[in-house]
Amino acid sequence: MAAALWSDLKGQVAKMSGTHLRTLLQDQARNDSMFVQSGQIVLDYCRQKVDTETMSKLFELADKAGVEQKKTKMFAGEKINETEGRAVLHPALRAPRDAVDGQNVVPEVWKVLDAMKGFSDKVRSGEWKGHTGKALTDVVCIGIGGSYLGVEFVYEALKTCPEAAAAANGRKLRFLANVDPIDVKRALEGLNAETTLVVIISKTFTTAETMLNAKTVKAWLVKELGSEDCVAKHVVACSTALDKTKAFGIDSNNVFGFWDWVGGRFSVWSAVGVLALSLQYGFGTVNQFLEGGHAMDEHFQKASAKENLPLILGLLDVWNGSLLGYEGVAILPYCQALLRFVPHIQQLDMESNGKSVQMDGTAVAVPTGAINFGEPGTNGQHSFYQLMHQGRVVPSHFLGFASSQNPVELAGEAVSNHDELMSNFFAQPDALALGKTAEELKAEGVPEKLIAHKTFPGDRPSLSLLMPTCNAFWLGQLLALYEHRTAVIGWLLNVNSFDQWGVELGKVLAKEVRGYLSQARKGAADDSKFLSPTKKLLAKYLA
Repeated sequence: MAAALWSDLKGQVAKMSGTHLRTLLQDQARNDSMFVQSGQIVLDYCRQKVDTETMSKLFELADKAGVEQKKTKMFAGEKINETEGRAVLHPALRAPRDAVDGQNVVPEVWKVLDAMKGFSDKVRSGEWKGHTGKALTDVVCIGIGGSYLGVEFVYEALKTCPEAAAAANGRKLRFLANVDPIDVKRALEGLNAETTLVVIISKTFTTAETMLNAKTVKAWLVKELGSEDCVAKHVVACSTALDKTKAFGIDSNNVFGFWDWVGGRFSVWSAVGVLALSLQYGFGTVNQFLEGGHAMDEHFQKASAKENLPLILGLLDVWNGSLLGYEGVAILPYCQALLRFVPHIQQLDMESNGKSVQMDGTAVAVPTGAINFGEPGTNGQHSFYQLMHQGRVVPSHFLGFASSQNPVELAGEAVSNHDELMSNFFAQPDALALGKTAEELKAEGVPEKLIAHKTFPGDRPSLSLLMPTCNAFWLGQLLALYEHRTAVIGWLLNVNSFDQWGVELGKVLAKEVRGYLSQARKGAADDSKFLSPTKKLLAKYLA
């Protein structure tokens, strides 16, 4: 794939590696060209290790890689997930009711959305009652991976949004993902079965962890409520396996479907996320989230390359990870409400682009797959920023909001609490970029023996995203931005961002171990298929 162009960009690597950000930031015209505003979102990427020539070559890479054509194919519903023979149509999940898409799936999407709105309205109003006649005020979502991480991110992000919090008054939403029985205990702690609704999220109703957890919670409901008949009133599903959901005891009217063109890590916009979030916050709030996602879809499709936020983020991440050789990217939201954003983006990006072969099965010519990690600021500053400033170089995304969900201003304080937080949002990128030299330290009178310890090399790249406020609409824009960033990275590298074969092998081996443990607990079992170290460890476990 465009081998000559990779070589061209590698020529830029030597130039940019030898040019400190202190020098690059002295070029005001360059800086201005890297300050991009789209509506009320601002992207400032002048602290990246690029100049205007580098960016020109990166935009050329996007052209040569066919990003525009691949984007068009995705939105048209062509089967761009070639290894699984599937379309990639998650943007259709957030399209307006009257939108027309390539496969005309929007009417199907809205049929399910309308059904979820109707059901969630009944539950929230108290019209839908549980087995003992009580309203269902508490919801437990059972799902893992893409059936969990995105939903939990949005739930947590809206928990302190004033409008969403008011809509959620008197309601609880819990998540059960890990097959570890400790997670069951935590999810059910303090809940009353009489007022609890369980949402099981599994497209095929066969996901091992999810189904064991579902059976465990079903047993709890039956024990607490005294009858198997309770299941129809207290359990619903997001699935396409109607035969299996019926066998579980779930009323088929309360099974909300989604499609094989919805990848798990892109599925928060489907029944996977919409049902639980509508039960908690009301469909009106969730619809604002969908509208935000659609607004970013429109931007991604229509904005020019130099103003296209997902394209620029994807290009810069490929530049940093595949050409400059930085192996990680720190995603740093200066907003506590985004405490579960990074775990979701970890899956979104690392499961999508943690690949080493191109679509035709040949090796990618450059390194792929950055390690995404992060923590809300300012917590991260007291954790791993030490390494970022004086250890490894880790390119960073700083995310901030102009206004807080919970504004606080104390008499006698110089700034509001939010301004205190955002002071760090603005300061840290400069500190990473500029660093502090030995000469500056000497001029300040720092003792000679401490000069080396207090020197900051700088030259650490970052970008900053500033958005208006953390509400449902802007969260939709933020998540869709990172979804499209993920797609752009994959298209540039020519990998399939929409399959995940790498998760399969461990599952297969775990099934073999599960069978062995089942037999071993009953008596003798054959461990000959395992490595000798694994046999030894299994013996200790079973002892």
